[in-house]
Amino acid sequence: MRAIRLLIEYDGSDFVGWQVQARGRTVQGELASALGILLRENIVPVGSGRTDAGTHALGQVAHFHTHSSTTTERMLRGLNGILPNDICIHAVDEVDLYFHARFSAKRKRYRYRIHLGKNAVQRHYTWSLHTALDRERMQAASAYLKGTHCFGAFCKQDPVPEQFSCTIYAADWHCKGRELIFEIEGNRFLRHMVRILVGTMVEIGLGKHPPEHLNHLLERGRREEAGKTAPACGLHLLWVHYDNA
Repeated sequence: MRAIRLLIEYDGSDFVGWQVQARGRTVQGELASALGILLRENIVPVGSGRTDAGTHALGQVAHFHTHSSTTTERMLRGLNGILPNDICIHAVDEVDLYFHARFSAKRKRYRYRIHLGKNAVQRHYTWSLHTALDRERMQAASAYLKGTHCFGAFCKQDPVPEQFSCTIYAADWHCKGRELIFEIEGNRFLRHMVRILVGTMVEIGLGKHPPEHLNHLLERGRREEAGKTAPACGLHLLWVHYDNA
């Protein structure tokens, strides 16, 4: 038995998410199909986390076990030859049998892109807003995120997570042309957490709340007091970090 790790990029526009579902295309489903063709085994790869419908990844990680003796180089070529154009495998490597794409992960980094104004070419990869935002206020709000906090106000409540605590190592806004870009790095993320954080900070950038409102939400943990969930199209998983990897 061998454990294999995949480094994956995908355009989430036409997927209903990472995880196999009863209906609709999924990244996990496409990978399972390609692995079945290539290795002639029934394999369902395990991802580092579940991305939502419309969310993209530049550095998603998944693992699977196989009895095949196929080299990792041939797996890389074979998978990219079989998979559709909206999924790309960047690396295939053999890892310890105890490696787990989700539970072995130590850090993840996400990027959220907001385009100020109408956007045609990038409309599937950014949230287009037709109003000015105060980046300084949004940056001041993001400073409250660093450290270990309860993120109960910033996650989907159905189902309720087993725990709300996450440690955030970096959280910053910057400008690039007509885009406002938010990047956040942490040890774990709750479902919809980044998108709700962005939706809340957009309200702060619009002047609806002061930057301190975000700290208030961290302390109170009430989802109904936070902002709306930002659209999935602007969210990109950049990378997943593992120790000794």
